Amino acid sequence: MKRDQLLQVIAEWLREMVIPPLIPREMPPLDLEKQRTILAVAGPRRAGKTYYLYQLIQSLMETKGVSKEEILFVDFEDYRLTGFGPSDVDVLFTVFEQLAGRHPRFLFFDEIQHISEWNRILRTLHNRRRYGIVISGSNSSLLSHEIATELRGRYEDVLMLPFSFREFLQFHHIPFDKAKIYTSQRGQLIRAFDNYLQFGGFPETLSREGNQEKRKLLQTYYRTVFYKDILERYHIKARPILDQMMSSLLESYSTTFSISMFEKQLKTAGLTGSKRTISNYLQYLEEAFFLITIEKFAYSQRKRMMNPKKVYLIDPGFALLGEAFTENRGHLLENVVVLELLRRQRRMFYFKEHQECDFIIQEGRRPSTALQVCWELTPRNEQRELKGLFEAMRRHKIPEGKVLTYDQEGSRTINSKEVSLIPVWKWLLLHGDERNGFL
Repeated sequence: MKRDQLLQVIAEWLREMVIPPLIPREMPPLDLEKQRTILAVAGPRRAGKTYYLYQLIQSLMETKGVSKEEILFVDFEDYRLTGFGPSDVDVLFTVFEQLAGRHPRFLFFDEIQHISEWNRILRTLHNRRRYGIVISGSNSSLLSHEIATELRGRYEDVLMLPFSFREFLQFHHIPFDKAKIYTSQRGQLIRAFDNYLQFGGFPETLSREGNQEKRKLLQTYYRTVFYKDILERYHIKARPILDQMMSSLLESYSTTFSISMFEKQLKTAGLTGSKRTISNYLQYLEEAFFLITIEKFAYSQRKRMMNPKKVYLIDPGFALLGEAFTENRGHLLENVVVLELLRRQRRMFYFKEHQECDFIIQEGRRPSTALQVCWELTPRNEQRELKGLFEAMRRHKIPEGKVLTYDQEGSRTINSKEVSLIPVWKWLLLHGDERNGFL
């Protein structure tokens, strides 16, 4: 690594970089001056991780009186830093001190997965006990058990997803308070929710004008995951199989993914892929934050592993790229719910015995809540939806159940048990309000 390149990168940060306007993210409060562990912010590309780092930097400068000369920010996606490794770390600090006139107190390393042996670098820097360290990355290896074990006692992580519905409203300058839900202005919230369902929460997508421009940008993100995050990173040779899998997931999200069934689907398309290959590719897609998976509920880990997982897109906007002739609105709604549960750090599973229930939420060692998601309860589907919910509640002694709908409210009773019907848009906005019976 050439010293001149590092000088240029650091000079741009100290002298030219202006923190852009920010939408504050709904994340746990942090005091970086008291933070003793490395904070890792992981999540999909373009979800707003860099801007969240800017948010933390801005907070340090405005509320703690920390100067920019005390903060070292480096974006390791910068092409000038290609090849940066452990031997360049001391040069980086020397260059910073040369330009800033002092040693940094806070380190912000963006997209750190591009550095070779980054975990060893972090361990060394943390052991010096002189820095507050925040890192970000677009690979779920930052959240993995192995990294947490290797950096035991030095490391904690947070997951950064695309905008929540609350953040979506803030981005579009749509004011919200609880009273608005119960007035004629709720129509404005429902219109906004329709857009959120269709285009998702990637920040840059929301700023694009026109449906075609939004779709084009989502297609760019999709291709980046395909080529850069999976094909290149994992040296994939069976490209047609990965292509077929990703295309299939764009149309079959919010359903169980059977490796055996997909193997047969490949054969029908004239492709050959082993179950091991398919399983590996599914894992790569999860590591690249293209999708998330949940397991079938069972107390036994072995039983959970034996059953197919349910798969969801990391953002509902990706569903726009599918080729299905009809939009499955119920699946879109369910996808939004699972992302909110993930945001809220809920431990969740799906239930399937005689009937099906979309989510079982576990608190501690026991299930606490069952959730069924459907666009609308109608005479045609009501019995099926409620039977699945009540079977899950009865089978696992779950005290509380809810049906989440598009815009249907009320309650239903079956077998002397009453469950509430709550619109998803309302559930998203009041999530965490225990007084109103929300998760």
